[in-house]
Amino acid sequence: MDQKGYRRGSFQSSTSDEDMLEIAGASLDFSMADDDPPLDREMGGFSSYNGGGMNGTSTMMDFLEEPLPGVGTYEDFNTIDWVREKSRDRDRHREITSRSKESTWALIHSVSDAFSGWLLMLLIGLLAGSLAGLIDISAHWMTDLKEGVCLAGFWFNHEHCCWKSNTTFTDRDKCPEWESWSQLILGHGEGAFAYILNYFMYVIWALLFSLLAVLLVKGFAPYACGSGIPEIKTILSGFIIRGYLGKWTLIIKTITLVLAVSSGLSLGKEGPLVHVACCCGNILCHLFTKYRKNEAKRREVLSAAAAAGVSVAFGAPIGGVLFSLEEVSYYFPLKTLWRSFFAALVAAFTLRSINPFGNSRLVLFYVEFHMPWHLLELVPFILLGIFGGLWGAFFIRSNIAWCRRRKTTKLGKYPVLEVFVVTAITAVLAFPNEYTRMSTSELISELFNDCGILDSSKLCEYVNDFNSTKGDDLPDRAAGPGVYTAMWQLALALIMKVFITIFTFGMKVPSGLFIPSMAVGAIAGRLLGVAVEQLAYYHHDWAIFSGWCSQGADCITPGLYAMVGAAACLGGVTRMTVSLVVIMFELTGGLEYIVPLMAAAMTSKWVADAIGREGIYDAHIRLNGYPFLEAKEEFSHKTLAMDVMRPRRNDPPLTVITQDSMTVEDVETIINETTYSGYPVVVSRESQRLVGFVLRRDLIISIENARKKQDGIVSTSVIYFTDHSPPLPPSSPSMLKLRSILDLSPFTVTDQTPMEIVVDIFRKLGLRQCLVTHNGKLLGIITKKDVLKHIAQLANQDPDSILFN
Repeated sequence: MDQKGYRRGSFQSSTSDEDMLEIAGASLDFSMADDDPPLDREMGGFSSYNGGGMNGTSTMMDFLEEPLPGVGTYEDFNTIDWVREKSRDRDRHREITSRSKESTWALIHSVSDAFSGWLLMLLIGLLAGSLAGLIDISAHWMTDLKEGVCLAGFWFNHEHCCWKSNTTFTDRDKCPEWESWSQLILGHGEGAFAYILNYFMYVIWALLFSLLAVLLVKGFAPYACGSGIPEIKTILSGFIIRGYLGKWTLIIKTITLVLAVSSGLSLGKEGPLVHVACCCGNILCHLFTKYRKNEAKRREVLSAAAAAGVSVAFGAPIGGVLFSLEEVSYYFPLKTLWRSFFAALVAAFTLRSINPFGNSRLVLFYVEFHMPWHLLELVPFILLGIFGGLWGAFFIRSNIAWCRRRKTTKLGKYPVLEVFVVTAITAVLAFPNEYTRMSTSELISELFNDCGILDSSKLCEYVNDFNSTKGDDLPDRAAGPGVYTAMWQLALALIMKVFITIFTFGMKVPSGLFIPSMAVGAIAGRLLGVAVEQLAYYHHDWAIFSGWCSQGADCITPGLYAMVGAAACLGGVTRMTVSLVVIMFELTGGLEYIVPLMAAAMTSKWVADAIGREGIYDAHIRLNGYPFLEAKEEFSHKTLAMDVMRPRRNDPPLTVITQDSMTVEDVETIINETTYSGYPVVVSRESQRLVGFVLRRDLIISIENARKKQDGIVSTSVIYFTDHSPPLPPSSPSMLKLRSILDLSPFTVTDQTPMEIVVDIFRKLGLRQCLVTHNGKLLGIITKKDVLKHIAQLANQDPDSILFN
């Protein structure tokens, strides 16, 4: 039960550099700022606990009637007690229900308490949708700013600038209102010097945006870097990281996410939007006492907020709910499912009302396909699934190796230099290729697009035969020179994206992985789609094409292959299945493409799992040493509780507190000499019969408070946890009763209990610790950290990589 995060009873820590811990590419601050419950702030700060205090009033404190501020709360970097939190909520609900029958005011309070959850979901949806709209509009404008500026108003992006232009459809991107930097500075946009100037301005803007982002993160909110999903998974499992979902993190993440996306780095905004939505949920929880004072209830809200984040990221409310259920949530009751759906609905409606892209869609790359797919096309779809699985496994191993190198070498000490170098390399390589120069969302939109008659993209430069055109449907045609040019440019873009994303994800800027993964898959899918299309066009008489792909028919849709490839690669990296298919289905609005998407998603998961069991988020959780007990993994080893419990052989005996024979000084000595988060209470040291369990934090607060407010409490005062005080001589000082802070029903197992049952108990009940007994006598203790270390040892991993408890 060693708690390295504990500071020996210190409730107000410094914010110096010595108190920073390097994890997740961010500096974890041990200060309790930002999102501390108000209870914690009422405690006076004392840097080291010595039991000192002034005698106050002579009234005996009854802790059951008058709860102490701070008792029942948690230190930073500790796991909550799910069982205790749920029990407290049930008690609170029973009290409100019983009082509601006494008066009208109590009845109104009961109704408002029941309605508060839905009101909170409404507020989260509105705030998350509004912030997502702001991020989308800002990122679109700043991305275009790297290439030029609108003369009609600098606040217009390229597309909006040209809306009122009288240019023809084919020249819609060359309207006079929009000027590139060379046109603005030199007066013309043609020639080598103009190209070099545009190149230079593109790189300068990219470096400016990325440097501003990393400096803001480093200076104001170290937690704002990365995608945030590994940390949110850990927080939802019951771990406390104060400040990670605070107001400063929200403000800085919103600003720097726009800057990072606009810089052209190979990252996306979709993952960080989940973090942004969870920040909104955590901050709004403070408006409602029920959620502010109960950590388990707050995590139900955060699960719903995660669903709202995915809803606005992809315009997929149902996919968002399933993502929260499948990927991030640890505890997801049916009530949370309904509220998650409502929050996702409100968030999507809010974003739709803002209409950030001006196309009445929630995302830039919404597409609609109308042509059916043929059964034989499942072969290339499964090939894309295999590619996605291989890419996912390769990316996870490479990225984790690079992040581990960043953490263990001097590289991690220079985050600004790292961002500068990666941005410079990305910008220099990206500008010459139009498919890497454009934003990744625009690239995906282009790749998903099904070529129509009016499309002027190089991907749609086919040899047209208008005699065979029927309505809006174009037959499969021979590829023109534009298509072949686009193919090798896309091949180069694929190589660049595959490698540059490895070094980008995990830097000290907000960085999502959804969009870069989808881009890799979409490029591979489009390349394969065009290859199959041309094969069918030139060899339509082959047996595999005869009967369903005759000459002049529109039977192959390259955009569909891009979509399936995007799903395959995203599935290979994240190991999502059901939520991934639903998100892609909501993106395309086509029910008929669910089978290809399912085939690709499952194939990619099987291939990736065959190489490595962990998805990217689980791998980062393990890399950072978070105490996350994965509910999906099976524990199949034949070990017993006595093999894992502490103390082990040759260890000092277990530190215990007796129920009625230890003085205040004895307990203070134990607190000062150990760093455990709690202590078993026994009848006596000789009998070792278990009475209960008391938390270190509650002991410190209660003793300090009793010294100040209860007359006669001194170092020689006896502390007792029984109902009645023990018999003592009349001259003895006042005794201190602490039965109210004692957990009389701690979870216990016998020493012969199989570890697979113990692991199951920890997973399903969210325990912090479990006591081990033999014939009713206390033998030892198993903490969540012990379970994680044991699992790591059995998997031939370093058990000391589990940093927190």
